[in-house]
Amino acid sequence: MNNKDAPSDLPDSPEPSELRAIEFQSPGRFSFINPEPETPDVPQPEPAPFILGEHDKLERFSRPEIARAHALAMLFQARRNLCVYSHDLEPWLYHHSSVQEACTRFLLANPRNQLRILLRDSSRAVREGHRLLNLSKRLSSSIHIRKLHPDYASEEVAFLLTDDCGLLFMPETGEPSGYALYNDAQRCRQRRAQFDQAWDTSITDPDLRSFLL
Repeated sequence: MNNKDAPSDLPDSPEPSELRAIEFQSPGRFSFINPEPETPDVPQPEPAPFILGEHDKLERFSRPEIARAHALAMLFQARRNLCVYSHDLEPWLYHHSSVQEACTRFLLANPRNQLRILLRDSSRAVREGHRLLNLSKRLSSSIHIRKLHPDYASEEVAFLLTDDCGLLFMPETGEPSGYALYNDAQRCRQRRAQFDQAWDTSITDPDLRSFLL
């Protein structure tokens, strides 16, 4: 039934005309800078102010930071060879970024430069991780790590030999006390002979081998 009062069909709506393009001008570039996280400044240890091959006085120490300062002075000045005779690679002394940097510079300075490390016990360094072990993965041809033979009668001391004149000596393993010599060829020869003899009878440590592979 058609309703005569019903509105007639509306005419089709005209299609919308295309919108006019709007011209936009950028006000410019803006930089967004995220603030750096606030971290406390950690001072880097400084090498002791003594010259290898020139300073004749015996320097005693009884604190770990002083021992590390002497070690850094010798490591940064080394030119030919380094020998580390150690109980467990003394993490309080050698497990530090500054020591790793000094050893890296020394080893990369000349392909003939060598670092030999002789350990009594490697379990702690392997278990906890050590910067010099990690460095030996990268520079395996320049760093050689061996373990003292269990039947070898060796003195329970720790020392660092630098070239033919520098000696950092600690008479009690695990204790940050001892002395540093920067120009004592005679004592260095004695300790070098001790190191070489122990090295010749040393063994390959399977824990170190598996860690370094």
